[in-house]
Amino acid sequence: MTEFEHDDDLVSKSELKRVAEAQQRLGEQLVALSEGKLAKIPLDEELLDAIHLAQRIRNTREGYRRQLQLIGKMMRHRDTAPIEQALAELEDAHNEQSALFHQLEKYRDSILARGDEAIQQFIDSYPNADRQKLRQFYRQANKQAQQGKSPAAARELFKYLREVVTL
Repeated sequence: MTEFEHDDDLVSKSELKRVAEAQQRLGEQLVALSEGKLAKIPLDEELLDAIHLAQRIRNTREGYRRQLQLIGKMMRHRDTAPIEQALAELEDAHNEQSALFHQLEKYRDSILARGDEAIQQFIDSYPNADRQKLRQFYRQANKQAQQGKSPAAARELFKYLREVVTL
């Protein structure tokens, strides 16, 4: 038996390659983020500069590819757990916003389809909502739909529902 057969710390070349590819994908995710979202992620200045450069040279195929490889290499020398955690939190926040948006659409569509019954259900869930305002939006939206006008009142209803829910 050789000395390597008992070494539990020995990592295969394939495993090293998988880790390197995962680090590069993480770097690609960072490059795809907007400036505001990047600010929420714990990055050192050197890595942040490399990400900004990659964002600027995105249109140069080979240079961009090499910059992504550099970012992947830089990631291998850092603790990526806080970065991955921050990305996961951003994704969770996005999913929550998306779910809220869909819920608001359902409330709006229900109010426009069922009127007072749906308005009462919404008020039961959100007592701070103004019934008179909701009924006014409902009547305006129906009137606009009958006249074939653009659904401005339905959009206003959605905005009002969002205000009430996010208070």
